[in-house]
Amino acid sequence: MDLPDFGIPPRLARGMSMAEQHEYLRTKLTRRRTLVTAGAVAGGLLAGCAGPGTAERAGADPKGLKGSASPARASGAVHGSVVAPFGRHLAFGADPKTQMRVSWQLPLAVRKPFARIGTAPDALDRRVEAEIRDLHTPALDGVRPAFEQYYAHAAVDGLLPGTTYYYGVGHDGFDPTAAEHRAAIGSFRTAPAAPESFVFTAFGDQGVSQAAAANDDVILRQKPAFHLHAGDICYADVNGQGRTTDGYDPGYWDLFLTQNEPVARTVPWMVTTGNHDMEAWYSPDGYGGQLARWSLPESGFDARSAPGVYSFTYGNVGFVALDANDVSWEIPANLGFSGGRQTTWLAAELTRLRAAKGVDFVVVFFHHCAYSTSTHASDGGVRAAWLPLFAEHQVDLVINGHNHVYERTDAIRDGAVGRAVPIGGSTDPTRDGTVYVTAGGGGKDLYGFPTGVKESYEGHVTRDTPVDTFAWTKSRAQAPETVEWSRVRYRGFSLLTVEALTGGSPRLRVSALDQKGERVDHFEVRRGA
Repeated sequence: MDLPDFGIPPRLARGMSMAEQHEYLRTKLTRRRTLVTAGAVAGGLLAGCAGPGTAERAGADPKGLKGSASPARASGAVHGSVVAPFGRHLAFGADPKTQMRVSWQLPLAVRKPFARIGTAPDALDRRVEAEIRDLHTPALDGVRPAFEQYYAHAAVDGLLPGTTYYYGVGHDGFDPTAAEHRAAIGSFRTAPAAPESFVFTAFGDQGVSQAAAANDDVILRQKPAFHLHAGDICYADVNGQGRTTDGYDPGYWDLFLTQNEPVARTVPWMVTTGNHDMEAWYSPDGYGGQLARWSLPESGFDARSAPGVYSFTYGNVGFVALDANDVSWEIPANLGFSGGRQTTWLAAELTRLRAAKGVDFVVVFFHHCAYSTSTHASDGGVRAAWLPLFAEHQVDLVINGHNHVYERTDAIRDGAVGRAVPIGGSTDPTRDGTVYVTAGGGGKDLYGFPTGVKESYEGHVTRDTPVDTFAWTKSRAQAPETVEWSRVRYRGFSLLTVEALTGGSPRLRVSALDQKGERVDHFEVRRGA
């Protein structure tokens, strides 16, 4: 395996700001350090044969024009003892009480990957076989070499609710319980058998940067049960138009998973799909890369064609992840790819969750904004397809990314303010409507607000409405609108933290934190209050 050139190809650079180019060069050097052992190994230090993995092909292009997730192929003369796993990340299965998905990356194919699981770090007695999904990215003349990436996934089922487990990952020749590898042992906790209070965090638009890593540190300090990522995960695709003309560097994913491993190896990382996650080199619909890298709940929708669409229930909250590329009028590369099936599934899923015993709240998260005044503003396609369903089923909280700011609405009912929700206020979705949060300050370069519109956040309230903004139309025009619903605006790296409280009067206590962990917004959601 040849290590890549560490300059910026001109085609890639054209899609980047100067700050992004600086960050690209800095992180490329980090990637060189991460992969130096793998490069030496694949260059032929040892003789032998690496065996194939077991994943089935995910939408391979029959003409070989696009990359694909496919069975892992032998990539060199190696012994497993010198191939070290990295980029460990967790996700729930369909039932967070009993299922966890353990995933990691390998610098090349190995034999018989596995995870070891146990209830103590020195008692990883259960062995679970894993599959390898090989992701091949074809060369692009003058821009990038061909790329092979290997992702391993172990489906761990039959766990006990409310239990802390420890795990290590390995393969033939690499034993995670060996003394020299024990520092890499991770842990996770399954959801409780009966609802109890818990915390989750959320943001979108993370990428690879010092700011992104700093937000990871803030997440860890909240001790969340899991983290929601509202799309635009890595930014390997720098343009985000879902086309093969986009600038793209698959090696950025190596950096991303390495950056996030300190948190994602312990905190389940529940991602959905943004426009920068439509990587057009992979079938189907540019989602082959996401299928290779992530194992997410398969909960009724077609996980092979839309990996970012799923649901799960944790405690007294039902969560629904959606792929807004399917309905976006702003960026139409995948507009209508599900043929309406995602919206039909959403209607059925919201009906099921509202009828489910023990579910007090429903939280929906996806990438493109239903309500925002920042750079991308609001997506009329999202509003047309999904907002009637959110209203019908009284969704309690909607979390978006896409705009690289923090912005929060009042409770919105029938497209207007149903109830003002000032900082520290509360709202009842059964009466007032739904609060929409743009949590796009995950780490990528920040945006701003319309000219002349001031930030307004906790400790710095400058109520400045109405705001002149726009919404995208089906013809990709920007339809002007003047809005009253923009309640909190903060232009800084940030994340959302939500405490789901049970007992007495169940409520969601929602806060936004800056990179110092200081609060810039808070409010509560109570049903029937």
